[in-house]
Amino acid sequence: MRKLITITFVLCIAISTNAQNIQKRTLKLMGSRFDVTVVAEDSTKAVSYIDLAIEEMTRIEKLISSWDPNSQTSEINRSSGIKPVKVDKELFDLIARSIAISKLTDGAFDISYASMDKIWKFDGSMKTMPSEADIKASVSKVGYQNIILDKENTTVFLKIPESKIGFGAIGKGYAADKAKALLMSKGVSAGIINASGDMNTWGKQPNGDEWKVAITNPLNKNKAFALLPINEGAVVTSGNYEKYVNFNGKQYTHIIDPRTGYPSTGIISATVFAPKAELADALATSVFVMGKEVGLNRINQLPQIECIIIDDKGNIFTSENIKIDK
Repeated sequence: MRKLITITFVLCIAISTNAQNIQKRTLKLMGSRFDVTVVAEDSTKAVSYIDLAIEEMTRIEKLISSWDPNSQTSEINRSSGIKPVKVDKELFDLIARSIAISKLTDGAFDISYASMDKIWKFDGSMKTMPSEADIKASVSKVGYQNIILDKENTTVFLKIPESKIGFGAIGKGYAADKAKALLMSKGVSAGIINASGDMNTWGKQPNGDEWKVAITNPLNKNKAFALLPINEGAVVTSGNYEKYVNFNGKQYTHIIDPRTGYPSTGIISATVFAPKAELADALATSVFVMGKEVGLNRINQLPQIECIIIDDKGNIFTSENIKIDK
């Protein structure tokens, strides 16, 4: 990760094809595509390990899903402005870490973004820009400061009535981390959990090579601008180059600043490398919202975290410890 060999921006993996003990399965979880790849002594063991990973990620989906009315997350949302809800320590700790990331990013990341009114449409149906008053009102119930945690009783209370939390910007990364940890505890020597682009790796390919990820420039998807080794870590890319609207000669993309209600501008792709996918997931979105200068400055202050940004003119910027061969 210290030196880029050739660079790109659609995430992909270089996997040794001549090894007989690599098994991969693709499925849909959390509304997204997941790919689970494991290296094992034989195919039967590999299949059983993949089954374990899927069971673990399915369990997490049931815990954090805001779409499942039976989940603890849904109960928190239903009780907003009414009462605290007692939750499992696992969910409590995930919410606590989410709030910590919100503080770190000055609210650029915020799980209460789920409270936001969906006034921006990026499906082609939007013909006029929302009014300033509507935009301001859309984020009136957003604010991580209004998520009240009681550590002693493991309760969560959303202080503002009708406010909500959601894990769309951290949940897939967390699921990938948990699946990886489970498989490592079972003795699986190497593998990849790819949660719709949130990639978490450990170990090496059977031929001894490191797992690799290609990063593609979104302005030229047929050309990779870097091929990076991933060593015992995670990489997540956020992009806003496919969903956008144009008003008065200005492009507005689908990644919304939860503090203002306005779409983020200036960046079209941000890739974050971190020890865990949960953190990389949250920070990739945060960098978008914070912008190039603030985002890189914040990343450079964090140990073991690196970032690659492409701005809306196609320029490439990196954090301090990444060097690109041009």
